[in-house]
Amino acid sequence: MKICDLTQFYSPVSGGVKRYVSEKVRYINDNSPADEHVLIIPGERDEAIANGRAKTYTIKSPLISRTSRYRALLRLGAVERILETEKPDVIESGDPYQMAWKAIASGAALGIPVIGFYHSHFPEAYLRSVAKFFGKTATEFTMDLARRYICNLYNRFARTLVPSPALGAVLQEWGVANVENIDLGVNTAIFSPVPDDGAATRTELGVAPDRVLLLYIGRLAHEKNTRTLFEAFHLLNQTSPQRFHLLIVGDGTQRAELQSAINNLQSAMTWLPYCGDSQKLAQLYRAADLFVHPGVQETFGLVALESQACGTPVIGIRGSYMDRIIYSDQTHWARENSAPALAQAIADASDHDLKKSGATASRRVTRLYSWTQVFDRLFAIYREVATG
Repeated sequence: MKICDLTQFYSPVSGGVKRYVSEKVRYINDNSPADEHVLIIPGERDEAIANGRAKTYTIKSPLISRTSRYRALLRLGAVERILETEKPDVIESGDPYQMAWKAIASGAALGIPVIGFYHSHFPEAYLRSVAKFFGKTATEFTMDLARRYICNLYNRFARTLVPSPALGAVLQEWGVANVENIDLGVNTAIFSPVPDDGAATRTELGVAPDRVLLLYIGRLAHEKNTRTLFEAFHLLNQTSPQRFHLLIVGDGTQRAELQSAINNLQSAMTWLPYCGDSQKLAQLYRAADLFVHPGVQETFGLVALESQACGTPVIGIRGSYMDRIIYSDQTHWARENSAPALAQAIADASDHDLKKSGATASRRVTRLYSWTQVFDRLFAIYREVATG
């Protein structure tokens, strides 16, 4: 079977979707010798790169963000030519925009079934701004448009994959009839506890041994709620100076806010714009005492899963679809989306036995969320769809 992933949510410095696709390719290479993989993404140039039974096509596309390096794939004719050449058995569309409509149209023309993966609940990301600036009526109108759009698009897929049962229930309530829950996973061979692994990394980062090292990995963006994280850390340093150090790994549209926070807090913060090496990421997770996840719109929370797999507990804000994958103690999680609440949650969690909490979480994540388990189930869905 030949599977084709088609997405715009992919760049040299992107995170979750890129990790999902790369792990799928690894699964094919290690566990599925009869299968092949094709990836079609926007890029700096037109290029085709073959690597064993996997092939990546980049289509020259304009940048829409210099920080996240995302591009808008507008040359849809090039997508169709690749699909005609490769003739995959299944197409998986990874975003809800023009590429999704092209996947559906090309799939119908070529007789190829198309699956949609609902990676991001994008109405929530936009509605906060609408509510803030335009009020309740505009928010309700925008939500109604979003529901109609989502139903119109995703009911055209053979399946709509969602990474959370609660999110799947929302889509079903809206009228999407073909929902299938599929968890994401973690590479447990890389993301796992290694005793005494963190000391050298902390020294390399210049973090004092007596500091509580907080870690955030992800985009610096409105939808990731990173401004709340920066404000919460500022409050922590006012109430408990010299106690905490914050390591930020990622880049995005809120880079200026981060730089301002670094300038104000000096040696209490460290910033790495990107880390694409999974082994190095695992070392950063293990070096931290506590992973801080400020997001309230997460559909899954892959970084939270990886952190727990490494034995580092997670603190965040209650109420997102991510809550169900948290196996470290959530007693101290913030109960509202505000900087003071998040700061207090971090302070309260840091007073408890983080190593014990992290070890418990690691055992449960390792048992429940290996990528092999995830892809065994996903490929069964592919075969069911491909054989009609």
